[in-house]
This record gives sequence, structure tokens and C-alpha cells, in this order.
Amino acid sequence: MLTLDEAVELTRTGDLWIFRGRTVPDRAIQTMTNSPVNHVGMAIVIEDLPPMMFHAELGKSLLDLWSGTHHRGVQLHDLRDAVTVWADRYGQRAWLRQLEPQATREMEDAALRAVARLDGTPFPSTARLAARWVGGRLPRPRRVAGERALENAYCAEVVAVTYQEMGLLPPGRRPNWYDPGRFWSGDDLDLLGDHKLGKEITVGIPLAPRSR
Repeated sequence: MLTLDEAVELTRTGDLWIFRGRTVPDRAIQTMTNSPVNHVGMAIVIEDLPPMMFHAELGKSLLDLWSGTHHRGVQLHDLRDAVTVWADRYGQRAWLRQLEPQATREMEDAALRAVARLDGTPFPSTARLAARWVGGRLPRPRRVAGERALENAYCAEVVAVTYQEMGLLPPGRRPNWYDPGRFWSGDDLDLLGDHKLGKEITVGIPLAPRSR
């Protein structure tokens, strides 16, 4: 187990933060996707900037560092703040999976291009989330010329698209084929080249004291 300080210090671009909660929506996502987890985000750590997390969520309490605004959907957050909110406010357990070998400068540039393209994309409704996930397992239809990009995106799609941009996942598979459980070590996620994801490292997060 790592402390939150230790985990943040170790985190590099491309590392994954995975979460599991016990609320009804958390359980619904876990059951629907047959997954032990319900949320995933990808770390972006650029030079002397604070470590950040790129993910999609319903909340808007944290400042989106890319747009400088508070909004729901795809966001770039301060990593420590995001993990603390997911642990304290949402009651989630957290794990870190590290990308090996470390992401290259070209991969970091690709990740930032994904942020520029996806940031602000709305989070889908629960019904649409389920429909998108099921649709990702149906035969892929022929792509129509001029087909629009993602109109909304859930967390695993954001990570999948970013990994594809970075050259870590093959581009042919639809983003909605992925769910949070695909990024858990129990699933067989074959990364391209010699890259792989390490085993989950439990992160211990101190909870804020509750007022009486």
C-alpha cells in the first residue's frame, strides 16, 4: 500500500487511477459491465506542472485546469484533488496502475492533443451510458463519411481514446468497447509494442474529518 503522497509522487503520464465504490450508481456500473471497478482516469504529468488526472465525471466541484471553469463531463483536474474527492466525497477505494516503460515526450504531446479535443465533452445519462456500452459489443457498422466525433463520453472511453492517440491501443476498436474493468488487471488488455500496465497498487487516502 502507498500513501496518497507517495502515489502522487510516483505517478507519471499514462498511469491509471482506478476506483471502486459502494453506492447504487457504482454498483449499477459494476454489474452492467461485469467489472470490479466503476471509474478510471489517466494521469498527465508534464514537466514542473502539478500531476493531473484526465477523466469524465458528473461532478463539477473541481476546477477544470484546461478550460479554467467548473463543469461536468470530460475534465483535467489536479490529481491529488481529484483522488481526494473520489475517496472522501464519493466513498471510493483507489488503486494506481503504472505504465511501463514510461511514456515518451511524443506520447505526452499526443495525450495533450486528446485533452484539447475531448475536454468539455458531456458525460452521458445512465441510459445512454448503458446503450453506448452495449453498442460497443455489437458488430461495427461501416463508418459514414463525415461521421461526428464523440458527442458524450464516459470515463473508460476517455482513457481508451487517449491511449489510442498515444499509440498504446490499436485504433480500430470503438471506444465504447471499453469499460472501467478493461483497465483492471483481471482483464487481458494488450497494449501495443513493449508497453504494459503494472499490477494494482492500493492507495491509502486519509479522509477529511466529519463535522459534528
